[in-house]
Amino acid sequence: MKYINNKLVIAILSVVLSFNLTSCVDDLNVTPIDPSVTQTFNQDGVFAKIYASLALTGQQGAAGSGDLDGIDEGTSSFIRLIWNLNELTTDEAICSWGDPGIPEMNFNTWTSSHDQLKGLYARFYFGISLCNLFLEETEGQTDDKSVKQRAEARYMRALNYYYLLDMFGNVPFATKVTTELPKQIKRAELYTWILNELTEIEADMYAPRTGSYYRADQAANWMLQTRMYLNAEVYTGTAQWNKAAEYSMKVMTSAYKLNPSYEQLFMGDNAGAFDNSSVNTAPQEIILPIAADGIKTSSYGNSLFLIASTRTTGMPAWGTTEGWGGNRARYSLGKKFFPGGIPTGSDLSKLKTLAGDDRAMFFGWDIADSKSTDVMKVVSPAIFKQGLSVAKYTNVRADKAASNHVQFVDTDYALMRIAEAYLSYAEAVTRGASVLNGKAALDVVNDLRTRAHASKLNALSLETLCDEWSREFFFEGRRRTDLIRFGFYGGSDYNWEWKGGSMAGTKFSANYNLFPIPTTDLTANPNLEQNTGY
Repeated sequence: MKYINNKLVIAILSVVLSFNLTSCVDDLNVTPIDPSVTQTFNQDGVFAKIYASLALTGQQGAAGSGDLDGIDEGTSSFIRLIWNLNELTTDEAICSWGDPGIPEMNFNTWTSSHDQLKGLYARFYFGISLCNLFLEETEGQTDDKSVKQRAEARYMRALNYYYLLDMFGNVPFATKVTTELPKQIKRAELYTWILNELTEIEADMYAPRTGSYYRADQAANWMLQTRMYLNAEVYTGTAQWNKAAEYSMKVMTSAYKLNPSYEQLFMGDNAGAFDNSSVNTAPQEIILPIAADGIKTSSYGNSLFLIASTRTTGMPAWGTTEGWGGNRARYSLGKKFFPGGIPTGSDLSKLKTLAGDDRAMFFGWDIADSKSTDVMKVVSPAIFKQGLSVAKYTNVRADKAASNHVQFVDTDYALMRIAEAYLSYAEAVTRGASVLNGKAALDVVNDLRTRAHASKLNALSLETLCDEWSREFFFEGRRRTDLIRFGFYGGSDYNWEWKGGSMAGTKFSANYNLFPIPTTDLTANPNLEQNTGY
């Protein structure tokens, strides 16, 4: 992984963090030191950096001393890269920017030289190397703090390897920090390794909702196992629907529960009491948050990206001075909520009411003047004020208090939330898993729809479930994985506008169900073979 080796050791060894397990985002404060002066392993500091690497991009706030070479620092974040490659490449999102790499994602024409693919690949291995270092330096420590930290470091390493498994398939594999070139592991073997890791560490992790808010607990472990089992047929060729249902049920019967308000999950005080909010109760649903604080975790690639890239002048207040006007909904996403089109002359403020679904968090341009249902269509990808804009993420607080910063945001990113377990269970049972605890698949889906004040469904099909995944989780950075599992991605006749670069949509190869190993790593490591078709 030559792409990151030139900065990796310094970035790891120079990190010193003020760390307090009872605090909130204080866990992620970063103060770099000169590694030529001090290279003593700081256990709490490196442990905190493992989590911080999900939210931050370098050592000096929003910009400066970035973790990765060869990519704009703001673009190099874990959240932004996963979002771009799992959303812009699907039926949910399209971006109006002409920046390098954006059209290729919009139109499914990326190659092994794609900068954001290289950046994402490097970001995962940066996180893995941090975990490997921490585990080597703490090996043999048996005090309770170290045991829990080591379990979480193994979890975070498994999480990074999960994304590599899902997005790249057969990838370099290493569990030690070394200068030796890593061997390539087969996708099915990595699948087994991740599940073994998660099983081994489960007992050493905090029980659900008993640890610090921003740390992974057993429910996060079960949720990751659920993802693995739900996609097992894609990853290994053998379905594991009963296991997917089993681990979904573990999450559903844990201390987490659905938050009564869907909107609160994406607001500036969605950490609830951790944000000094007595109104927002989202933490009861959010299993694994990535922390954001306008002062302590300033970044252009965390939830600020999700808010600013979807907003521009003319839209309702969104709680930050940043409004970049880039990402908005494709027509196919709008149709999930408005199958007959948005009624002509509709009030812009009432789209949720018109959809009959609280999850329809959109803003429509010039709906009042529309003469047809084409208001949802993106005729020109380069024009942001065309089609439906997405107003899902905001830095506005549920308690109406001021945010911490006028530019950088406080809205945490919910990497995992309990609603995922509901839909995973429903899908697994619909595909043949045994019913558990008397919970019918349809009833579980209707629990989510009831929370959203949407009408209940009378029956379930796989196509209905695929649409329901989109309605519940659109713009949350997972759509590509779901489409592949349902057989609706590469090689499929399932269509969306601008798929494959055509406004009407055109089929692209099933080879694109995996991203390519970056050319830079293939050149540097002769142990690697490229994925088919690249």
